[in-house]
Amino acid sequence: MTIKSMHHIGMTVTDLAAAVAFFEALGLELEGKAHMEGEFVDGVIGLDGSSSDIAMMRTPDDRYRIEFSEFQAPQSIDGSSHAPINALGLRHVAFVVDDLDDTLARIKPHGAELVRNIETYQDVLRTCYVRGPEGILLELCEYFR
Repeated sequence: MTIKSMHHIGMTVTDLAAAVAFFEALGLELEGKAHMEGEFVDGVIGLDGSSSDIAMMRTPDDRYRIEFSEFQAPQSIDGSSHAPINALGLRHVAFVVDDLDDTLARIKPHGAELVRNIETYQDVLRTCYVRGPEGILLELCEYFR
C-alpha cells in the first residue's frame, strides 16, 4: 500500500490569532477552528490532560493544509523556533506566489521579516526566505512565466 496524499502539516504556536492573520495575509484560507481536549486527543498526541485551540488553513487550490495549535495545557515548550535553516527537523514551508513584492508588502505588517535577500535563480524564479510569527520560516517563490 502507498500513501494516497498528504493531509496537513501541523505547527504549534503561542498566538493562534496572530498566526491565522499572518497566513490569511499570505493568501491561505481559514477552513475552520475548533477546541480540542479529552481522551481521544490525549490518546492520539500522547499528552494527558491536553487542551488546545486549533485552526485549519488551506491553500486557495485546496491541495495543502496547515493546522495551527495553541495549547492551554500542557504549556508549550520552546522548540527552537528561531533555529537556522541547517538545524535538524522541519525547517520551512515553501509557497508559490503570483507577485513576490506584493506578497511581502501584505505580510510585512503582520511581522514578516526577510531573512536576507530576494534572489533570482537563472531565468526561472525569484525567491527568498521570510520569518513569520514565532519564527516560522517560509520560502516564497515567484516563477517567471
